[in-house]
Amino acid sequence: MPAIRPLHRALVAALGALLLAAATLLAGAGSAQAALPTPVSAATARTYLASIAVAAESHESTYDRALFPHWITIAGTCDTRETVLKRDGSGVVNASNCSATSGTWVSAYDNVTTTTASSFDIDHLVPLAEAWRSGAWSWTTDQRKALANDLTRPQLIAVSASSNRSKGDQDPAHWLPQTSYRCTYARAWVQVKYYYGLSVDSAEKSALSSILNGC
Repeated sequence: MPAIRPLHRALVAALGALLLAAATLLAGAGSAQAALPTPVSAATARTYLASIAVAAESHESTYDRALFPHWITIAGTCDTRETVLKRDGSGVVNASNCSATSGTWVSAYDNVTTTTASSFDIDHLVPLAEAWRSGAWSWTTDQRKALANDLTRPQLIAVSASSNRSKGDQDPAHWLPQTSYRCTYARAWVQVKYYYGLSVDSAEKSALSSILNGC
């Protein structure tokens, strides 16, 4: 019996390492899925989508990002960007000016993980340019500021810079995140558009309907 104890200890150590790795992966996955306020259910999103006006996008040439004041002060020295980084990360440490000096972030769009906050963007899930073309062109500045800094609806999320640049200002008919996140993404998209009274175009509605019907 004494001869097999070293083997037993080795097996226990290996099992412990595997469990730790699994826990780390699960923690990362949880961070990705919990990165923004939980959107409405698929059933509710389908109901919302049915009531959203369908219209061709317009006023594209007059869009200017500066018309959507963003990264406003939320509390103390923390602006919207730093608030989202703290919310979406794990083990986040902030400096006196609220900038994130350390932490871990998992991008729900492509499962990229980083410990460098500057390598992640804060994405407007419904892009500001898309909102403009869908009706925000007629809003007041205060209404556009509310959308650009909305921490209550599932509109802001910390994601990898590469996925954010890939998405650009495209709607779900032209760009979608990784398959495992598409249902959440579609539910969030519809919720934001419904809440703000924004329209959808026909291709966008078709893509959203397809995703939601499969949720």
